[in-house]
Amino acid sequence: MSVPAFLGGLGAAALRRLDPETAHGLAIRALARGLVPPVTHEPDPKLAVPFFDMVLPTPIGMAAGFDKNAEVPDALLSLGFGFVEVGTITPRAQAGNPRPRIFRLPEDGAVINRLGFNNEGHGPPLRRLAGRVGRPGVVGVNVGANKDSDDRAADYVAGIAAFADCAAYFTINVSSPNTPGLRDLQARDALDDLLARVLEARDTLADSGRRRVPVLLKIAPDLTESGLDDVATVSLGRAVDGLVISNTTLSRAGLASPIAHETGGLSGRPLFRRSTAVLAKMRQRVGPALPILGVGGVATAAEAAEKMAAGATAVQLYTAFIYGGSGLPAAIARDLARFVERSGHASVTALTGTRTAEWAARPLD
Repeated sequence: MSVPAFLGGLGAAALRRLDPETAHGLAIRALARGLVPPVTHEPDPKLAVPFFDMVLPTPIGMAAGFDKNAEVPDALLSLGFGFVEVGTITPRAQAGNPRPRIFRLPEDGAVINRLGFNNEGHGPPLRRLAGRVGRPGVVGVNVGANKDSDDRAADYVAGIAAFADCAAYFTINVSSPNTPGLRDLQARDALDDLLARVLEARDTLADSGRRRVPVLLKIAPDLTESGLDDVATVSLGRAVDGLVISNTTLSRAGLASPIAHETGGLSGRPLFRRSTAVLAKMRQRVGPALPILGVGGVATAAEAAEKMAAGATAVQLYTAFIYGGSGLPAAIARDLARFVERSGHASVTALTGTRTAEWAARPLD
């Protein structure tokens, strides 16, 4: 990660020369140790977004992948994020794929990663999240399956059971391209079985008097129109609570970087068009009420507004944070409040769905 904005001038040039994963680790440590100044102003009330039984102070969230082990959710919230999603977390710790496995593509405003769900397993993140129960701030938990699991659906169920008392919401990640076979869980029959088991586990916990934690499904941007049909049919049939659209892409269309050939998932600016079109197509399929988090290529308030216009309830970013630094979420929120005011709307929620038809008409190229 490029982190000069995190540590000011101290070692900025040296940090830019570090490999991305080492620099990312330094950013996490800087946040954990309180070296990154928090935002001091309150978000504009026009940015508040109802979200299940919660309210997001702004619709700008941190996507899963940055804080894999729930080490710094409150530090991220203090930077102006309206919500944070930690993970992906698998039942057992795993090292992920061999390094190097993160590649910056500054020419394209993009990143390629092939991390492979590297994380500490349920134990350490659970202790950290349990320790923050009762604090303000919406912190979702993104759960996944171990690479060598014999029953991947059971791994997701285990994640629901483990984090039910400390997750504001769950995201079921079946769309990472870096775990072999994981995206196969998006196929109709496999997805139906997975959601049936996950939602049954969640509902059983809720029936015992615990909070009914919303469950969202995160899908890939590389699905075909028929694949989107399958996901929509199963999601509505199983009454999933929401969608996250989308994960990284395998496409390399239009890239200028000389390292665009690296394998893994591509995120950042090149993903905006495709992910936003997929979002709009899914919005048309699932109707206006289902919450959708829009992810992919958001780096400015204008892009956040456009993602919401395509049908997103709120948005998430990660790659832009790599390039923009710790001041980015608050800056986007301030600019978005001005955009809403200039548009004559009373609230940012009025943007959602205003351009769905136009985005949905775009081909998946």
